[in-house]
Amino acid sequence: MKLTGAQIFIECLKEQKVDTIFGYPGGAVLNIYDELYKHQDEIRHILTSHEQGAAHAADGYARATGKVGVCLATSGPGATNLVTGIATAYMDSVPIVAFTGQVATSLLGKDSFQEVDITGITAPITKHNYIVKDVEKLAPTIRKAFLIAKQGRPGPVLVDICKDVTAAVTEYEPVVPEQPKPEPIGVSTRELEEAADAINRSERPIILAGGGVGIADAHNELFDMVGKSNMPVATTLMGLGGFPSTHSLYTGLIGMHGTKTSNLAVSHCDLFIAVGARFSDRVISDVKKFAPNARIMHIDIDPAEIGKNITVQYPLVGNIKKILHKLSQMVDNNERKEWIEQIQLWKKQYPLYYEKNSSLLKPQYVIEKIYELTQGEALITTEVGQNQLWAAQYYKYTRPRTFISSGGLGTMGYGLGACIGTQIARPDKRVFNIAGDGSFRMNCNELATAVEYKLPIVVVILNNHVLGMVRQWQDLFYGGRFSYTTIDRGTDFVKLAEAYGAKGIRVTQNCEVEDAIKEALASTTVPVVINCEIDKDEKVFPIVPPGAPIIESIVE
Repeated sequence: MKLTGAQIFIECLKEQKVDTIFGYPGGAVLNIYDELYKHQDEIRHILTSHEQGAAHAADGYARATGKVGVCLATSGPGATNLVTGIATAYMDSVPIVAFTGQVATSLLGKDSFQEVDITGITAPITKHNYIVKDVEKLAPTIRKAFLIAKQGRPGPVLVDICKDVTAAVTEYEPVVPEQPKPEPIGVSTRELEEAADAINRSERPIILAGGGVGIADAHNELFDMVGKSNMPVATTLMGLGGFPSTHSLYTGLIGMHGTKTSNLAVSHCDLFIAVGARFSDRVISDVKKFAPNARIMHIDIDPAEIGKNITVQYPLVGNIKKILHKLSQMVDNNERKEWIEQIQLWKKQYPLYYEKNSSLLKPQYVIEKIYELTQGEALITTEVGQNQLWAAQYYKYTRPRTFISSGGLGTMGYGLGACIGTQIARPDKRVFNIAGDGSFRMNCNELATAVEYKLPIVVVILNNHVLGMVRQWQDLFYGGRFSYTTIDRGTDFVKLAEAYGAKGIRVTQNCEVEDAIKEALASTTVPVVINCEIDKDEKVFPIVPPGAPIIESIVE
């Protein structure tokens, strides 16, 4: 049958079973929006307040479900407003397909109105990108984009579509979309035997679970192997939920803001096993002093990550889920009594600490109360900074896809859009966005989106009236010179929430926290913003000074 490019766009989304798209209309995508209007009973379009919000919402949707998130913007500034969201997804291996409109093919390269080379701009931050200048290539390109976004290590793909392509007519034949081929185990029996032997001979091993554990749906296999081999487990920020943080063998985060236990364990282990992690600078810090007594095993689907930041003795490149399954069958039952006793001793000696009897409202207490009152069943999104680390430290994550945060890029303003996408993806769950006032004000306009779609999200602003993490660095490492980090501008976030049509609650004391959270949880169709006034000098501990070995963490 003959269809226009805009109609083919819709049919291809339906082929991929896309039920939700986040976007913002404009001239170059008017034909597409006209078709979306006609198919609104099949594909739900969420109109965000800004294109960056659309990209972050698609990202949150993808992280919460494992499905491909989809966003749509017009040409020029609409397309460039997606860039930060695309880069965020790229750094954290999130499958999204971003569609952008483009000027007509006859106007390309002429500095036409709202023309920008978005494929050139996004080449370094996408798995692949395309510009479609021929309507006959539209359907095959869209199908490839979804396949590439999902295949192997997932990530964002951009499809730029010229406006005349959306109006042109060609033959369309529906197809059953090609699905990613099951990833082979990727490693030889010999490599598995050597790895299992290294684990069996190890007296002081530790596992680092990264974001790849959740992406690969390998948390059960990791749990089984740990249960058999009795190895302690730390996580990266992106790995939270890949291993239950309630488990006795869990040691906490690792690296710059890792627990003292995790960092001591790494510094004394004889075998370090990284699973689906990329050895970022925030994890290893001083590479020459990272795991100085250990041999390194790295399990990852991406060969480019092996040896990139640290020398690896046991590289296992392939399907994480299948590799862990095989290893759990090959490793010995092992009590590792002395090592586990040492781990438990460190956990008792160096727990996460904050002053619980303080007269000041404590952000750590707020997070603990959210965990208690939601019984650990909420999904947590975060902004970036101190709020992100407190949410990582004081809420207990027991399953993947429950902690949704910008790890690699560290995008301030990410959380609210991601919270919207997450809530739409998981209407069966309550979703909290833990925010700092600096991050929140960057994209607070997305409150209008949450209000319009009656999303019962809860935004908790840990409001210290400063850029908290930057101020913390200035205090600890820059002689207390607080250069442009005070943002006490008199903004009343409770009134702001109410102006958008949300509910605002102000909290200034610990004794008010529980009632505020209960009131927020009672709201089922209106977003709630809880503004928590905390001290400007509240700090995240532990912290490793920049460039120092991770064993030298400051704990308070």
